[in-house]
Amino acid sequence: MARKKVAKRRGGRRGRWLRVLRRGALGAAVLLVLAVAAPAVIDPPATPYMMAESRRLGGVAQDWVPMERIAPVMARAAVAAEDADFCLHWGFDLDAIRAAIASGADRGGSTISQQVVKNVYLWQGRSWPRKALEAVLTPAVEAVWTKRRILEVYLNVAEFGEGVFGVAAAAQAAFGVPPDRLSADQAARLASVLPSPKTRSAARLDAAGGRRVARIADGAAVIAADGRAACFQRDGAG
Repeated sequence: MARKKVAKRRGGRRGRWLRVLRRGALGAAVLLVLAVAAPAVIDPPATPYMMAESRRLGGVAQDWVPMERIAPVMARAAVAAEDADFCLHWGFDLDAIRAAIASGADRGGSTISQQVVKNVYLWQGRSWPRKALEAVLTPAVEAVWTKRRILEVYLNVAEFGEGVFGVAAAAQAAFGVPPDRLSADQAARLASVLPSPKTRSAARLDAAGGRRVARIADGAAVIAADGRAACFQRDGAG
């Protein structure tokens, strides 16, 4: 009899733990869904990296602007510079990843979608835990957000210079214009700093920077012509 009571108590404890684990898993799943779904319609107030830089520098410049107030050529330039096949993949560009691995590049292969996930949800730096979370969150974001929304968030949270985040602050800092007044050349200049915003300047170009800007401007024109801007650019956009 005593043995049966002990076994029953153990079975009861095991059942309670299983219920707790199931509820915990369900709660985590609900939080994940909310975390992915909310920024699809609500603008993130700041990113972890932006807050860290604000603490380090004593403040940062950033003004959120909707896609309608960003020059279409700026959106195309950013895609041409960072992820030319943005409209064609589901969050990961496997060809770019293979090319980066083959070349031994320190940077490369990260799509705009991956960069948005890293900036909005995660932390900077290279680590396997961060990469694992990025691998889980990127397809989820691609499934819930539109491509246009992904690019809109990217253009508003990307770092364009020391303490300068988002295209609105960057356009004002570099050229003294709002983001909807950017020219093709200015857009290409801003996009050219994205891989290395602390060491490059959109306002001051060296010879290599000038060549990089020319390639980006050409790439922006190409994706406008061949349909690779269709997922984020509305009909009639200039």
